[in-house]
Amino acid sequence: MLAKQVVFKKPKVVVIEEAEVSKPSPNQVQVQTLVSLISTGTELTMLSGDVPPRSHWEEIIRYPLVPGYSNCGKIIEVGRDVEAFDVGDRVVSTAKHTQYALLEGKNVQAYDFPVKVPDGVSDEEATFHNLGYTVMNGTRLAHIQLGESVVVVGMGILGQLACQFSRLCGGFPVIAVDLSEFRLKLAKELGATATLHSRKDIVEESILKLTKGRGADVVFEVTGNPRVIPWALSLVKRQGRYVQLSSPRGPSTVDFHDEVNWPSRTIIGTHVVSHPEFETPYNPWTRQRNTELFFDLITSGLVNVKNIITHRYPLDEAPKAYQMLLDPTGPRLQAMGVLLDFRQ
Repeated sequence: MLAKQVVFKKPKVVVIEEAEVSKPSPNQVQVQTLVSLISTGTELTMLSGDVPPRSHWEEIIRYPLVPGYSNCGKIIEVGRDVEAFDVGDRVVSTAKHTQYALLEGKNVQAYDFPVKVPDGVSDEEATFHNLGYTVMNGTRLAHIQLGESVVVVGMGILGQLACQFSRLCGGFPVIAVDLSEFRLKLAKELGATATLHSRKDIVEESILKLTKGRGADVVFEVTGNPRVIPWALSLVKRQGRYVQLSSPRGPSTVDFHDEVNWPSRTIIGTHVVSHPEFETPYNPWTRQRNTELFFDLITSGLVNVKNIITHRYPLDEAPKAYQMLLDPTGPRLQAMGVLLDFRQ
């Protein structure tokens, strides 16, 4: 069987190619993709090729590569030893932007193990699962308590979700910070209690005013810009928590005495890989369990990802989608959730 897939041939060059897909092994399932979500942060970093030498980015980017990890599809074939899934099940997985994918069907701890999508969640909403459980994990690590003030710097998809999850954890106020009026307006609609434009507002003074002079208990950095990190860290109050939720490209310079040691701030690194592999009484929140909760929150109306979707492209127009995202002056300015539709 041949599968069309998105391929980054070299920096800034995207094509659609066909690749052979084999039959599933006894422990695998074969999935036909319905919709996938472009992860604009990670994938544009990989597409740009503009990464620091000798960094982890440089280690993982090898052209040509097939991008993507936010896939919603339906199972079309099941290996003989698989009991958890049936043909026709809708599932989400870390499969790439490809028409057909083979996934583990028995090993729950496998990174590509699929999770069933409930009827109340659309194909498009389901594609946000990976970014959803990643932000859930970061929000849990922040240990937000009822009434603690939260500042989210950077209102892309991750920032929008961080605001929503922080509110669910009891964060108040939840303050969104960005350069884009469009993104700030969306953040206010989706759960931020206040918004600040980082060029038009005096952010530091505004945060103090909104928190009755106490400052931010928790600050999430979600821009991915290493130059923003020292400033975002400075927004944290004494003995507060700073959460590095984005994946920056390149080093940052921080005066650890003045910004960490003396104010006794806690720095928290968070990534999808910090999920536990197994449920335990001390930390039951695996990727699978967070995914299930994410879907429950969508069906209950407590989390909204529909309004984050701004662009839809059929698979064959994927190169056009990435070129749009690479252009800093065009529609990218109002691009958030960009979907590739394999159903067309």
